[in-house]
Amino acid sequence: MANTGITAVLGLGYWFLATHLYPPAEFGDGQTLISAMRLFSSLAGLAFVGTMARFIPVAGRRTGALILYGYAAASGLGLLGAAGFLILLPVWGDAYGHLTGVGPGLFFLGSVLTWTIFTLLDVTLAGLRKAVWVPVISVVYGLGKMAALAALAFAPPSSGVLGGVYLSWIVPAAVVLLPAGRLIAKVVRRHATRTTLPLNLAQVARFMAGDLPGALSLLLTLYLTPVMVAAWLDDPVTFGYFSLVHTLGCIVGLLAANVGVSVTVEAPAEAHARATVVRHALRRALVLVGPIVVITVAAAPLISWVFGHGAAIAVPLLRLMALAVLPGLVVEIYLATLRSQNQARKLAIVQLGLALSILGVTAALFPIAGIAAVGYATLASQSIVVLLILPDLRRALKLG
Repeated sequence: MANTGITAVLGLGYWFLATHLYPPAEFGDGQTLISAMRLFSSLAGLAFVGTMARFIPVAGRRTGALILYGYAAASGLGLLGAAGFLILLPVWGDAYGHLTGVGPGLFFLGSVLTWTIFTLLDVTLAGLRKAVWVPVISVVYGLGKMAALAALAFAPPSSGVLGGVYLSWIVPAAVVLLPAGRLIAKVVRRHATRTTLPLNLAQVARFMAGDLPGALSLLLTLYLTPVMVAAWLDDPVTFGYFSLVHTLGCIVGLLAANVGVSVTVEAPAEAHARATVVRHALRRALVLVGPIVVITVAAAPLISWVFGHGAAIAVPLLRLMALAVLPGLVVEIYLATLRSQNQARKLAIVQLGLALSILGVTAALFPIAGIAAVGYATLASQSIVVLLILPDLRRALKLG
């Protein structure tokens, strides 16, 4: 939760600088390429996050091998997906035209590799019981990103992968990897001597298979949607404001996801005790998230104004994304309940069904509603899922 807050604060500072130091079109171009880079970095990385968090603490002498295999597999699949994207670049339209050519393509692939490894740092350190370094890395990276953004604003104008917005994401991440890698290598040697449970590869494979639906649903909603919107819009100015607001909405949604994680960890096996934990988590989450949603909806025009007058175009999207957090909170609590009961099949159905619904409704409404279609799709899909799961959730809460 603390790291989410740190990320949110630093992210707001970054976006404020970006929207005031760079022309809207240049900011939007950078965000378009960042969205594509994050999609392919997350292609396999998301599937490995849960697996590494589960098995690094008990990997024993195979800890180093597990980390290396995880990094290699995630990076390899991410690079394969990104290479396919570059080959099929004409299909995606002019929005990604900056990636045309050998030089930009190779730099993009290098960026995907860097970001894949960077995003796995947090879970690696947490698994090694060095989570105290996670917020430190977040702060160093966030401040480095803002410093690079400001410095590059005064460099000769450039665009694409050499634009200031894109480089400000990649260069600080590459710099952070060096000391972080040395820290992990040092900790792994100590960790290997303290944990001696054997690593069962079949167990790892089964866990990954169970974790895959959740990773795929995140990939569709958080990462594929912006890439598709950029292609549909082919308007860097509008997409820049869309990406900003979409990310803001996702950060608020992460608060609900964090509550779900706490339920998964704390919920006991006994039904009555589990119901008590879930009820308390739901009340706590509503107290925490409810006021944030109300303030965001009411102050949406003011929030958008902070990032420039052009951001007003995204006010409806911001309000819809904020409202969607409330049914999303109920869904996250329900998913956490399913995890605590080991109901993997039902969990996968809800996760993938929700993700496909958001993607499908967005595609259907986009010609009519524009970027607000993502907000309508998210709010409608979350609300429908709440109605469908309500009888089951009431039983879990012992309210019916």
